[in-house]
Amino acid sequence: MRSLARWMFWVMLALLALQLAFLLRIALMVTLNPQSTSFMRSEAWRIALRTASGEGDWRWSSRWVPRERISVHLQRAVIASEDAGFVHHAGVDWQAIESAWERNRERKEQASRRAQRQSAVARPVRVVGGSTITQQLAKNLLLSGERTLVRKGQELVLALMLEGLLDKGRILEIYLNSVEWGEGVFGAEAAAQRYFRKSARQLNAHEAARLAVMLPAPRFFEARQGSAYLASRTRTIVARMGAVELP
Repeated sequence: MRSLARWMFWVMLALLALQLAFLLRIALMVTLNPQSTSFMRSEAWRIALRTASGEGDWRWSSRWVPRERISVHLQRAVIASEDAGFVHHAGVDWQAIESAWERNRERKEQASRRAQRQSAVARPVRVVGGSTITQQLAKNLLLSGERTLVRKGQELVLALMLEGLLDKGRILEIYLNSVEWGEGVFGAEAAAQRYFRKSARQLNAHEAARLAVMLPAPRFFEARQGSAYLASRTRTIVARMGAVELP
């Protein structure tokens, strides 16, 4: 029992040290712009390996711009599309998480019943997320892409840290400069140049909404710019943008 207690003590101490390290890194972001994120580094490694094996060319674009040089249309569009309650929640939207959990449970049950009727193995169900912009930023900045309860729990803790140390405007600024908008395309400036050959400051409402709609699956929509869903969803987001409250 004594050895178990000692082992638990060191585990707890290691976890505390990890949280303090995360806290320090987030505190530095009050004034310092992050040069890269955990997700960006993993993507750079993946693309580099693929390029080295001759399966494709190296393509990478990422350029930080201050929030005031990002179109307010894009800021509104991203909030409308990704997290309508961004300015009001404290980093985690518990109601959205509960709703997503219910939708995922219903989808799994429907898939299971459909498989039973067809005497087939149920296909994996696409999981619907309930993550806020702050949670997405926490995951991309500091965590791996694995889907586990432990990782999700750490994401929630980091989201609360981000909200405690940074204001909403700063969180949105870092998010817009680090989110993926296609393979090797990171941040609003790189996305605006990639898809519209203009700066992020010059994006109009329709262009901004189109970029925002890509965010849940940027590499998927990068190859499907003529998608009917993309066009329809863009019109929906444009209609919602006027009601968005900016931080």
